[in-house]
Amino acid sequence: MGFMKLAIGEAKRAVGDIPVGAVIVKDGEVISSAFNTKEKDNDITSHAEILAIRKAEQVLGNWRLDNCDMYVTLEPCPMCGWAILQSRIKNLYFGSYDKNYGAFSSKINLREISSSKLNVYGGILEQECDDILNEFFRNIRTP
Repeated sequence: MGFMKLAIGEAKRAVGDIPVGAVIVKDGEVISSAFNTKEKDNDITSHAEILAIRKAEQVLGNWRLDNCDMYVTLEPCPMCGWAILQSRIKNLYFGSYDKNYGAFSSKINLREISSSKLNVYGGILEQECDDILNEFFRNIRTP
């Protein structure tokens, strides 16, 4: 639960963007963290997961993130999901299920078309993650 709390902290930093945070852990130690900056960077690939993967690759000096775990507040979209699979992350833990774009159970399951051995665990601190997203969307939809 502690690493998901760190991801939630990252999500809260996503001012002006959908509040999603991600943390990558190796051997019980955080090696990278990020939050959505798509609007700030004007870059469609600036999702928390992609940014956290890029940082972890720099830390490890390798694109292979074997034996790493990712904690993210929202079920990854297909773009992020495929990056997670390709990076060889071992375990994915996510909070909120994304019924519109979720790539690991809600909408599609990318593991069905890959040879990855990724373990996926959803619904971790789900209510807290849902609350952050719901508040964001309520605020942008209120005149």
